[in-house]
Order: sequence, then C-alpha cells, then structure tokens
Amino acid sequence: MLELLSGFIVELRAAGLPVSLTENLDAMEAITHIPLEDRDAFKYALAATLVKNNSHWRAFETVFEVYFSLRGSEYSLGGGDELPEITDDDEIPLNPEAGGAGAGGGGEAMSPEQMAEMLFQAMRQGDDAMMRALARQAVTRFAGMEPGRPVGGTYYLYRTLRNLDLDGVLERLMEEAQQESPAPLTPLEERLERDEFESRIDRMKKEIEAEIRRRLVADRGVEAMAKTLRKPLPEDVDFMHANREELVSLRKAIYPLTRKLAVRLARKRRHGRKGPLDFRATVRQSLSYGGVPADPRFRYPRPSKPEIFVIADISGSVAAFARFTLQLVYAISGQFSRVRSFVFIDGLDEVTQYFEGVEDISVAIHRVNTEADVVWVDGHSDYGHAFEVFWEKYGREVGPKTTVLILGDARNNYHASQSWTIKEMRKKARHVYWLNPEPKAYWDTGDSIVSDYGAHTDGVYECRNLRQLEKFVDILE
Repeated sequence: MLELLSGFIVELRAAGLPVSLTENLDAMEAITHIPLEDRDAFKYALAATLVKNNSHWRAFETVFEVYFSLRGSEYSLGGGDELPEITDDDEIPLNPEAGGAGAGGGGEAMSPEQMAEMLFQAMRQGDDAMMRALARQAVTRFAGMEPGRPVGGTYYLYRTLRNLDLDGVLERLMEEAQQESPAPLTPLEERLERDEFESRIDRMKKEIEAEIRRRLVADRGVEAMAKTLRKPLPEDVDFMHANREELVSLRKAIYPLTRKLAVRLARKRRHGRKGPLDFRATVRQSLSYGGVPADPRFRYPRPSKPEIFVIADISGSVAAFARFTLQLVYAISGQFSRVRSFVFIDGLDEVTQYFEGVEDISVAIHRVNTEADVVWVDGHSDYGHAFEVFWEKYGREVGPKTTVLILGDARNNYHASQSWTIKEMRKKARHVYWLNPEPKAYWDTGDSIVSDYGAHTDGVYECRNLRQLEKFVDILE
C-alpha cells in the first residue's frame, strides 16, 4: 500500500498538484486512522491532506479513481499485494418481482428483456448494490473489451450505454410515476420526480465508467492509465486551445486568482521601499525599553499607482487570451490609477467605456466582441496599421506614469510592421510590455514578427495560461 500511495503522490505532482514532502507524510499518517475498507473515508482523508485548491479537486479525483479503482479491505499499509483479479461472473442480486421463473443465476444467464427489467427496477428503487452488479454485467455483455486493445474508455462507455437505452428507462419511470400518483402530478412534482430519476441514472453511468476504468487499469497498469487520463489544471490550460469545458473551469479559476493578485500588488507597493527616517516615531518606539537599542522607523512614501493602457488583438486566433487578460486586468483595476482598453484587428477602437460601471465583466467582453469597430479593410490582423491609429489618436496621452500592455501573437499577415510606433511609446511611457499567447518556439516563424516589436519593449513574455499570467502580474509596478 505504501508503494501504491507513493506512486499516487508522484502522479499528482505530474498532474500539476503541488504536494510537498510534509503533505505526503501527513497523508500517510491520516490513512492509519481510518478503515481502509471505507473507500469514501480513505478518499477524503487523502484529499484533506493533499488538495489545497478547489480547482484541483477534479484532477485529484481522476488520479484517485485510477490508482485505487481496484482496492479492497484486504490491503494493509505494509502489504505489497498484487491487484485483485476482476471476475466477470459476479451474480446480480435479482429482485423477486423482476426475476420471473428463470431468475436465479448470474447476469450472463439473463435475457436482454430480463436485464432491461432489472435495470428498470434498480432505477426505480435507487438500489446502489444492484446498480454496481448491473454495471459489471452490462460492461461484460456490451462493451466488447479485449485485453491489449488500444481503445479509450469513451468508446466502451458509448457501446454500453447505447445498448442500455437509459433514455427509454427514464421515460418508463416517469410514466409509472404518473400512473401511481392518486392525482395528476403538478409541474413541480413532475420536475422533482424527473430530477430524482435523472440523478439515479447518472449514478448508473458513473458505475459503468468506474467498471470500465477498473478493467482498463487491470489490463494496462495504473501508470499508463493515469497518463492517458491526465488533464491540465485550470491554471495550466492553454488559452488558445481550450475547449468549452476548459473555458468554464478557467472562468471559475480567474476570480480567486484576481483577489490573490490584488492583495499581492497592494502589499508589494506598501512595503516595497522605505522613505526617510521618522525621528519622532523612532523615539516613541524606543521609550518602552529606555532607548537602547534604537529601533529605526521610516516614513513610507505614498505609493504612486500606474495607469494601464491595454492594447489587445481580438482576432479569432487570440481572442480567448485577450478576453481573459482583459478580465484579469479589470478585476485588479483598483491597484491602478486608471485602466484604458483598446482592441484591434486591422482597425483599432477604444472600449474603456464598455467596462465602466459593469459588475459582470463578461457583459463588457460581449459588447467588445459585438460592438467594437475593429475592422478596417478585410478583418485580418494588421498590427502596423492598428499601432499607427493608436499613436495618432492617443499617443499624446501616454506619459511617464503609463504602463502599456500589448496582447497578441504578432502575426501580422505580412503587412508593414510600423515598429517605430512601439519605439515612440517606449520613449514616453513608464513601461511597455508585450504578452504573447504562443509558445516561444513559434515566435518569428511564418508571419510572426515578435522580435521587430520586442526590440522596443521592456520585455516580451509568453503567457499561454493563467499560471504564466499570474507570474507576469508580479512584474507590474
């Protein structure tokens, strides 16, 4: 068990979870105080000691389900037992109401009609034991799993669910609920009944997923399966390649991140540097112990907050990156004297007004996407023209307190770079930074001209995910 737990910790770290040696030892200590046969207690004991961020829960759960999918009460903390062998002839605890004359053997002996009836009864009663047994038999009968076959679990899950027709089971359950009710169900009662049955069907689906996963682990090994199922944490999701589900997790992760960054920026400005000696405060502090030794006190200068100009490419290739960066900047806008936003494709438009007085930044982002006048000719990125427009209209407003953030991949579609505009910005501004959502290996390839612009900035930073974006915010002064 200790060897298995060590492998579990290694995989958590590989998945991106920060697990220290102390937390590793705490986890090993925690499981000595709970019964190993209680799987939920075992799971939450590990989670309490190893998971520090709610956004990491899903990654932890995935790794746990792989590493401990086959564990049982026979495993001790010092044991080195092999994985238990899966048997396909587990008997289903048949319900006398559903079994009929031929119901007495294992699931393989049942006809499709009997299995459908057993599934209906399990959903009707919410019988977890029957669901687990049916899941085993359904996978055996319908999934078509073969040892060594390089097929993912999703394929097996699809084949199994297709044969079970759970949608038909749900409709049958609702019909029975209507028939058994002494009076017609009200819309609310019908909704509550449907929600309850859908919850039971979801539990059945999870049992089938777990059974498929157990068999794949037994066939391929825990390390191989963990690597196959490994997904990036929300803070490591690539902005430019995030799917819909990952975008949802990013939106959830960005709010706690903004609070943390705001506190960090405020603390850094408050304690960043000391001012002149405060003689009166030094004497007052020293009186309590006779003045020896003296404890010097200083006047902290009032920190000057910079103003931020954000110039963001919102063309299709980098739109998600621009959206999350704008969201982050406005969420911590209290740490800056002013934030102004400009967006462009081949034309440029100021969108600061869309963010003023808006509680939900996503509303402002939607207005940016639908109302901003950012197309000049053909709607393909033209950084050179956009920067010329910015400099012509707003260049005189850039001053020594201004930090300019440029967001984009610098793919200019072979138009003129007009890099002199960045050079002029740098002469007047406090800082000019460029955040690029592309991997560094792709910079200056094809129509990318990052170096042409980067030569005139204070730095070009790769910002492909929230983790890299968080590191960059620490640089802002």
